[in-house]
Amino acid sequence: MQKIIDTHIHVWDLQKAAYPWLQNDTSILNKTWQIEQLTPEIDTVGITSGVLVQASSNMEDTELMLDTARNTNWISGVVAWLPLMDTAKTQQLLEEKFLQEKYFKGIRHQVHDEPNTKWLLQPAVLDSLKLLAEKDIPFDVVAVLPAHIETALEVAHKIPALKMVFDHLSQPPIKTKEKFGIWGELMRTAAQHKNFYAKISGLGTTSGSHDSWSAEDVKPYIAFALEHFGTQRCFCGGDWPVSQLAGSYSKLWNIYTTVVNSLVDQQESEQIFYNNAQQFYHL
Repeated sequence: MQKIIDTHIHVWDLQKAAYPWLQNDTSILNKTWQIEQLTPEIDTVGITSGVLVQASSNMEDTELMLDTARNTNWISGVVAWLPLMDTAKTQQLLEEKFLQEKYFKGIRHQVHDEPNTKWLLQPAVLDSLKLLAEKDIPFDVVAVLPAHIETALEVAHKIPALKMVFDHLSQPPIKTKEKFGIWGELMRTAAQHKNFYAKISGLGTTSGSHDSWSAEDVKPYIAFALEHFGTQRCFCGGDWPVSQLAGSYSKLWNIYTTVVNSLVDQQESEQIFYNNAQQFYHL
């Protein structure tokens, strides 16, 4: 069985942190999700290790993830949150806390929930991102609109040393089956920057067909990412528990492994499922 790092797992606890995006959510997501609910499934899929990813813009969410990582033997990293709008506070937290933290591996901000699609281009945020680049700390980009990708491209122009990964392939047009439209143009441009990576994740929910999505639905978009970013700059994530909206954890990993292994050879497959993530997040 091949080694797999799941680079996109969420946990949240409604008693310990605030999750504004879950307000008024009537789905299965609007409750506490703990790592113990996922752990029994990882052996079935063959997950070797996992990375927890920020789910809210507060320190309580980050503390929950770090605590979960310390108490879960197969979790090897945390993509945390920092107050990027406050550069001095970001620097202080990095120097006094996070740089000594064994599980701290990256930063994310839910830019897709900000009214301003150019949120990352604010001077204070750019100064904070420069700190990340100086310390070789990668940044996860949540792009759900073309404008978010355009903003990330501007960030790359201003801070070329910053390593960034597009979560969920920046929402490709799987739903409309478009090949590949404005998404394709922007992602093709992004792929020309050597520090942009692509995370193959979240495609079941992106497909819009939820329970009925298949390997054939997502294969063109995964093939596009592999073609343009190359097998050196793509890796995979499950997006649990959000992925539960589109079927089981084993279903999504079966689809990802089937599609990727149909497109590349064994050595490249090992890069995509294991080595690239290890290198990107310094696991």
